[in-house]
Amino acid sequence: MAAKTKTNYLEQLFSLTKRHLLVFINSRMRVFFTLMVPFIIFVIYIFFLRDLELMTIEPVLEEFSLSMSDPKLQKYVYTLIDSWMLSGIVAMCTITVSFQINTITVSDKENGINRDFASSPLSSNMLIFSYFLANFIITFVVCMIFLVACFIYLAALGELIMTFTSIVTVIGVLIFATVTGVLFTVFICSFISRDSTMASVITIFSTAIGFLIGAYMPLFMMPDAVQYVCGFIPGTYSCALFRYAFMSDGINAMAEYVGNPALMEELTGSFGYNLNFFGNVVTPAYQVLALTLFTVLLLVLNIVFGKKLTAVIGGMSKKIFNKKKKEK
Repeated sequence: MAAKTKTNYLEQLFSLTKRHLLVFINSRMRVFFTLMVPFIIFVIYIFFLRDLELMTIEPVLEEFSLSMSDPKLQKYVYTLIDSWMLSGIVAMCTITVSFQINTITVSDKENGINRDFASSPLSSNMLIFSYFLANFIITFVVCMIFLVACFIYLAALGELIMTFTSIVTVIGVLIFATVTGVLFTVFICSFISRDSTMASVITIFSTAIGFLIGAYMPLFMMPDAVQYVCGFIPGTYSCALFRYAFMSDGINAMAEYVGNPALMEELTGSFGYNLNFFGNVVTPAYQVLALTLFTVLLLVLNIVFGKKLTAVIGGMSKKIFNKKKKEK
């Protein structure tokens, strides 16, 4: 009997997750705009931000009597800039794309779909978990598509200075960051029950999150108060880990070619992957630890407040609905 119950739960989870995925896929506009989020930022970077980033590096090279006229040095500099920026966009997408997927959850609340779920023999825990699982699958797939596009772009420019181990590390970080990003966005969106409110939240977070996790510019360029706030956002550590996986091989190759530790220290101070938190340098090992702690904390919060994901609203008050359910 226990085995049969377990099988039923798995079937419920599979069916519910499949339903959420189909809701997403069947909305072509939702699919289109979700896919376009990272690529729009990517295009903006190529046409507007790439040259601006280069302008911050050229004066540093001049201080050390180096010039971008050296083709090999130019390749290493562009590798540094592009890898730094693209890894930041990937990190940001694990959050912004996940926010977009949460519109399914909010729509189910507002349209009374949760009322139908509640009146069925479905397990509420399986329903909650199915929202997480569907969100993770879609977010990971979209981010993976963009990640492949990043690799193709870097390879086409001769800037893909990454070993197989580094590429595997990037994918591992993507899985880790997606889990944390989904837990982060689902927790926030569990308190939202209207599509109009959700649209406002998506707009605000999509605009601000790139700055708050250091995806667009180094955190040291921001005021100290803002830097401290950024230190308490999980995406900041995801972004730094992506940069470590993307950039470490390229930085080592550039350091070997330049042979000037002082230059590399100054360049990586601006375009590196270590973080400065309350005056302390946070290396990749501690970034993993910080992200793990955030993941555990968010998991606990989602378990405590998980029922809000399946709250019954719209068309019938929760109190009346529970009363009628008991009468049956």
